[in-house]
Amino acid sequence: MFDRVRLRNLEEFEDPRMVPLGGHLFGACFFLMKLLPARFMLERAVERGQLGPGGIICESSSGTFALALAMLSVQNDYRLLIVGDWALDRNLRRRLFQLGVELDIVETAHPTGGFQLARLERLQDHLRNKPGSYWPAQYSNHDNPTAYSKIAARFIDVVGPVDCLVGSVGSGGSMCGTARYLRLLFPELKVVGIDTHNSVLFGQPNALRHVSGLGGGIIPANVDHTQFDEIHWLSAAEIISAAHDLHKKHGLFMGPTSGAAFRVARWWSDNHPGKRVVAIFPDEGHRYADTVFDVAWVAANIPNWTRTRSEEPITVPSPGVKMTDWARYPWGRRGLSEVLGDGLPPG
Repeated sequence: MFDRVRLRNLEEFEDPRMVPLGGHLFGACFFLMKLLPARFMLERAVERGQLGPGGIICESSSGTFALALAMLSVQNDYRLLIVGDWALDRNLRRRLFQLGVELDIVETAHPTGGFQLARLERLQDHLRNKPGSYWPAQYSNHDNPTAYSKIAARFIDVVGPVDCLVGSVGSGGSMCGTARYLRLLFPELKVVGIDTHNSVLFGQPNALRHVSGLGGGIIPANVDHTQFDEIHWLSAAEIISAAHDLHKKHGLFMGPTSGAAFRVARWWSDNHPGKRVVAIFPDEGHRYADTVFDVAWVAANIPNWTRTRSEEPITVPSPGVKMTDWARYPWGRRGLSEVLGDGLPPG
């Protein structure tokens, strides 16, 4: 019989700390944001009969969704297989091994869909070889964005009316789900998404990316482009520098996607005085102590680390142009095909 209490004993870590960052800007600081959608998806899977006691979970992830599934699997006696890639760093691999996860690391990228599509293809092999296993499918499972109704309610409880939501975009769950529910009460809400150079999510050509947690080589079904008013693209160096700034200026030791959100939200807030802005900070920085927060590692691995940072974004005429610095585009709540026309990226 499903033991809901055991699955919920990590629920206390799901709500973010709402930290004032000056003016009307708030940071929603999560211990591990992916615990919320992971728990919600597993609960729905149990209710639908897709996941039983001692069941096998198979998923593609090289980040915190893998860790969230691993923590919940240990507490509920599930077996977990994760297909990952190079972005699954040493510390996270160690934790997953200690949690009993079976890891399959993809070494070669798909020629058009990158490592993301290569992982999904490998995952299909495992699903065929493990009949009855459950695939959460974070990129397309509608339970992912639906889970964030709880977070939208939390923002309203603490901040009141929200004028602008800012956050990085990966699977599409957190930003699209939270925006959708906030707009039920605040239809004029501005939604600002953050991507990185060489990510196809909002029209850049697919190429090597140096940070994980945002962007991608395929476009997940859960990315609802019509939710976004504007999109910003940051380089890896800008994202990591912003994570350092968030730590130095506010004492918040958060990951690189949080740094990206801080950078863009600070700029948006400064340019829209009086507006209440919430920036989503998805996870803490401990996992990145040997990489993002190690200056020697950053200098050796991140292009243009010593380059002077832009104080504000350049507005580009099209999402597909070559980008080297911080850029923005007024997306205007339009679908991908409306913005890109025939120039749609693969995926």
